[in-house]
Amino acid sequence: MTRDAANRFDDFFEDPAYLALKNSLYNYRVRRRAIRESLSGQSDGMTLEIGSGISPICRATDRTVFTELSFSALRVLRDAQGTGHYVVADATRLPFKPGVFRRAVCSEVLEHIEDDRAAVREMTSSLEPGGRLAVTFPHRQDFYAVDDRFVGHHRRYDLADMATMLRESGFRPLAVAKVLGPLEKLTMGATAALLARLSSAAFRGVSPRSRTSPPEALVKVFCLLNRLYAGLARVDARVWPARLASVLLIVAEKRKAQGN
Repeated sequence: MTRDAANRFDDFFEDPAYLALKNSLYNYRVRRRAIRESLSGQSDGMTLEIGSGISPICRATDRTVFTELSFSALRVLRDAQGTGHYVVADATRLPFKPGVFRRAVCSEVLEHIEDDRAAVREMTSSLEPGGRLAVTFPHRQDFYAVDDRFVGHHRRYDLADMATMLRESGFRPLAVAKVLGPLEKLTMGATAALLARLSSAAFRGVSPRSRTSPPEALVKVFCLLNRLYAGLARVDARVWPARLASVLLIVAEKRKAQGN
């Protein structure tokens, strides 16, 4: 992600409606659950989350480091969680010594970064030999559409291309899992198209800071509907084959030096 792109996302981090609703979104709930389950057997050591925004995947502990390019996002996250360590950092130039972390999480981030290979190499460097990386990504290049443009995706990935990039960066893919299916793609495509029209009409020239928080009752209804929709989205992902998944999860291990 470029700094200009991060600055555009800062507008969202100053929008009360976005802050109130973002962490209730069904697709975030599904991704968080899938990644936590994939790393559930590893509890010791340091954890690194790259590009957490205000919606972290990892639990906040004194052994968790959250990184994000946006200072505004990290400030919101730190104020909300308290526990943990918070570092403003570019994913392509992480400020950590080699081999510090036992595990790393990178969820829906690489597609926002122009030099995604540089970011993956930085993750390799930050992990200890044998350390685990959990990465989710928008699947299928031919699924690229209005929703991807709306949120600033540079690309989507075919599974083979992602696996190759991980291997060439020093990882050994261990497992692949479906996270979200075609339903998510249809839902987000329709949502992005609608939001693009509404935002341009309703908020033209309106500063995000001047907008108001949605009514509490509306927030509760939104959260409930997304919780129910998350269950439907998980079923949808199970039913369809992996080749039609809209989001995939890969768990990979940093290769150990020969002889270890």
